[in-house]
Amino acid sequence: MAALLQENTLFPLLFVLCMAVSVSSHSRPYTVPNVPRLTGLFPRVSVDRGFSEFFGAQNIQLLNNGSYANLALTKSSGSGLVSRSKYHYGFFSAAIKLPAGLSSGVVVAFYLSNADTFPHSHDEIDIELLGHDKRNDWVLQTNIYSNGSVSTGREEKFYFWFDPTQEHHYYSIIWNSHHIVFFVDNIPVREFPLSSAFSSTYPSKPMSVYATIWDGSQWATHGGKYPVNYRYAPFVVSLAETEMVGCVSDPRRQPPSSCSDKSPSSSLDPVEGQDFAALSQQQIMAMHWARSKLMFYSYCKDTSRFKVMPPECN
Repeated sequence: MAALLQENTLFPLLFVLCMAVSVSSHSRPYTVPNVPRLTGLFPRVSVDRGFSEFFGAQNIQLLNNGSYANLALTKSSGSGLVSRSKYHYGFFSAAIKLPAGLSSGVVVAFYLSNADTFPHSHDEIDIELLGHDKRNDWVLQTNIYSNGSVSTGREEKFYFWFDPTQEHHYYSIIWNSHHIVFFVDNIPVREFPLSSAFSSTYPSKPMSVYATIWDGSQWATHGGKYPVNYRYAPFVVSLAETEMVGCVSDPRRQPPSSCSDKSPSSSLDPVEGQDFAALSQQQIMAMHWARSKLMFYSYCKDTSRFKVMPPECN
């Protein structure tokens, strides 16, 4: 009888433990901080007016008179959009709904880059959304490159406090002469300040805005352990409510056109004012919440990769 009782007790316990292991991070009871709403402060631009095709035109579908778009990854190709303008500083945001189901190896990216103009010394500010296998959640990876230092990317990785496949969520970037800030649903998750002590690591040249979905099998999910399984294709990401405002600039000018000059290729930077020069106390507290609860990797703690830590980590 005691053995039977032990067996009957053990089975539910094991079941609970197994369920606990499989519970995703966004199923946990998070109390999300209140923060100022930055999305919606600036005019939204329809996808067809703000972007042009970058690659995979057959997998790009414009909807609702071009106000939003679906981008697909199939076995033959991924797809992507690129902004019609280049920017030197600004606010960049999109509402994104990620593909549901098994999505290992899939990479959805919303980012700024000038690799087309400066192939050997390019800058980049990345929001990368990395697909999951059946046991894990989607992952948010932020990254910064400057002056072509692709071997020294500055990655940080986070889990979500929600299911990013169920509805659209906002992914946003502020880039100005004070700092770079990454936001998810208006909550800042990372700030990278401009400092004279490490100014060479700060993106400084005009960039285009990109939205892409592509096959990252070689690295995206657990270092490439789980490649894309095309039996679950097509993988479709929805892009809506895009905002792109800043100093529209000509990267061929040396130095690049300033947001304060009077040249026809520039416009005033709307995120240069005091409201965008520093995070508020409320935003700082929210960022601490996100980083303490949801960040699981930072390059500044990767001693196996960096024998000498990058200067901003100190």
